[in-house]
Amino acid sequence: MSQLWIMFSGAFLAATLLPGGSEVLLIALLNQAPETWISLVLVASIGNTLGAITSFYLGRMGRFAKSPEELSGSKYVRSLGLIERYGVWALLLSWAPIVGDILCVLAGWLKLPLISSILMILIGKTIRYLLVVAAVMQWFI
Repeated sequence: MSQLWIMFSGAFLAATLLPGGSEVLLIALLNQAPETWISLVLVASIGNTLGAITSFYLGRMGRFAKSPEELSGSKYVRSLGLIERYGVWALLLSWAPIVGDILCVLAGWLKLPLISSILMILIGKTIRYLLVVAAVMQWFI
């Protein structure tokens, strides 16, 4: 049970703007108990999605700090273009290093619909964790 809390906490923190990689933690926990892979993927996906929603809401609050003109001239212009072009579908990439956190913040800043944003984030992050598990399980075979 403590492994699941560790996985949840690591995944949550990795999805916020704090640095961290939950994949390494998942691999370490899989090495200890490979039979728990379903629980680990479920807990990691939920924790990572909740962390991303935290970033989403930080983006919503950021509308008070940054005007559209200020943001469009910033270093986030590429990520902003991705969100503006694909909408919530861009959040399937919320798992990606560096750009994923920014996409979640910008989705909140642009006031994308919450429920569909959560769904896309959850799908993207779950697929990523399943791919990590599939790769690690190949080592055990």
